[in-house]
Parts: sequence; C-alpha cells; structure tokens
Amino acid sequence: MRLSILDQAPITKGNTAEGALKKAEELAILGDELGYHRMWMAEHHATNTFASSAPEVTTAHLAAKTKKIRIGTGGVMLMHYSPFKLAEVFKTLSAFSPGRIDFGVGRAPGGDQRSIYALSEGRQPLLHNMYEKFDTALQLINDEVPEDDLYNQTIATPSQVVLPEAWLLGSTGNSAVQAGLRGVGYSFAQFFNGEMSKEILDAYKKNFQPSAFMEKPQINVSYMVTTAETKEEAEFEAKPQDIWRLLFMRGRIGAVLTPEEARDYPLTEMDRMIIKENRKIHLVGGAKEIATLLVEEQERYGFDEAMIVSIPHSQEKRLDVYRLLARELF
Repeated sequence: MRLSILDQAPITKGNTAEGALKKAEELAILGDELGYHRMWMAEHHATNTFASSAPEVTTAHLAAKTKKIRIGTGGVMLMHYSPFKLAEVFKTLSAFSPGRIDFGVGRAPGGDQRSIYALSEGRQPLLHNMYEKFDTALQLINDEVPEDDLYNQTIATPSQVVLPEAWLLGSTGNSAVQAGLRGVGYSFAQFFNGEMSKEILDAYKKNFQPSAFMEKPQINVSYMVTTAETKEEAEFEAKPQDIWRLLFMRGRIGAVLTPEEARDYPLTEMDRMIIKENRKIHLVGGAKEIATLLVEEQERYGFDEAMIVSIPHSQEKRLDVYRLLARELF
C-alpha cells in the first residue's frame, strides 16, 4: 500500500505557529527518508489551531528540503484565488521541482465568514463556478487557451514545464464524478465525517477520462490516525484529539490539550458516547492493528493510497506514528 502524509501544521497547547511549521519540515524530511509517496499541506484561515494558511508557500519550502517525496496542497482553496494566479504558482513550483508537485484543490472555504470576505477584499465571493475555475486553471497550467474571455488573451508562465499532478478533494462524494470527468486524482477526506462508500469511489473510476495530468484513475483516502507501540499508549496520545473534536462539535475551538490534561478532563457519559462514535473517523490502536485495518479498508473500497494525518502533542510521538506505519506497511 502507498502511504502519504497530510499535515495541517497543528499548534498544540504550549507550542507556537513558528514551531508548527518547523515540525512540518521535520515530518516532510522523515517521510522522504521512510519512503512515503507524497505530503500535502492543508489550508486553514483565521485559526490559532493550525498554522497552515499558505500551503503553496509551504510546498515550495518542503520541496526544497526533500529529494523524492511528492509535495503539494491538500488543498489550496479554489474560491479565494484567480485560476490564472494558481496556474502561475503551480507551474513555478513544478519548474523548481519537476515531477514532484501536486496541485490539490478544495472547494471549501478553509475558514469562517469573516476570513472569506477578507480574502476577497470585501467582495461577494463567487461560489457557483468552482468547477469552471478548476477547468480554467488546468487549461492554463497545460499551456492551453481557455474559452473564458477573461483568460484567453494571456498565457500563464513559466511555460512548457513538467505538469504537476492535479487532484480534486472531497468529503461527501459530490465531486467524485467531476474529478473523473476531468482526468484528475480524487482525494476523499474520510477523517471529516466518515461517509466514504465504494459507490462514491466507483463513480469516480467509472467516469474517469485520461488527461494530460493523469493517465489512470488514482484515489487517496485521508485518515486521522493515532498509533503507538501499544494500544494503551495510543489511547493516551489520542485522547487530546478526541476532546478537541468533541468541543469543536459544540462550537468551542481551542488548542489541543496535553495528554495529561486530556487524561484528567471531566467527561460526562454523553461525552464518552460521542467520542466513541467519533472513533469511526479517528483510528486509534497499536501499529499492527491500524496497519491491518488500513489494508482491509483498501481491499473493501478499492483506493490506491492512504494519506495519514496525525496530531499527538509531542512531535516525537507524531513522528513515531509515521515510523510505525512505515515499518508495518512498507
């Protein structure tokens, strides 16, 4: 099984945004050494929980620090940017690191209402033309002339560079067919809501049409994972994330607690029931148990690659998650 990394540059309690980005660099270097296939940076705005607000910038830095692993965005949020600008950014990235850049695109805002308007300089954001914007960006990246009158009188430079891989992200299945029709990869965020189905992934494959960006359909699935040498240790490291998601569901967004604080956090019986239910989107257990589960999921759903996001409080424990999974699955 191919393994990859999704990082949000999490800022856990007592840590800094600068440190979170440095830890992303450390994770990329380790992933490169271990043989992970790709690493993507997410895009989050107006939050002190994640430091990854400019994934295209971080992509440039991480690509310069690594040798083999693919680096990209998971994803850059299409609503905020001109397709012309996106084309020039990703063509530049690909010129610096040919054959290693991924243009991963999401249709969500990645932030709250205030940040949406701040990014659009107070103008009403256009939400109805996401796929058209994606089409235009793909054409410009591929040195084609778009049909759109706004973009057909210019070219996106640098020209004639190696194409990045293009991916469309989703968490409900709505974009699966659209990804297939465009001949790009499909990335399903299972850790968002746990609603993946074989029907969604099969719809992507059935509708896939080869393109300049991808000859065959490719699917990766993102999982939230906390693992360790023992199940008990994994449970200890996972509880802060369990509590963070519990509070997030209630509109209370704060720093991820330390494992010691999470251990002593007062939980009601209802809280425990919600955390147990949320475990369908947070895989917790010993390394062999998680590796077996990922293989079973791959066989059941038919995807190509598991993309792992993990947020233990300690950077060393976080790096251990990726070391342990590599040991079991490579």
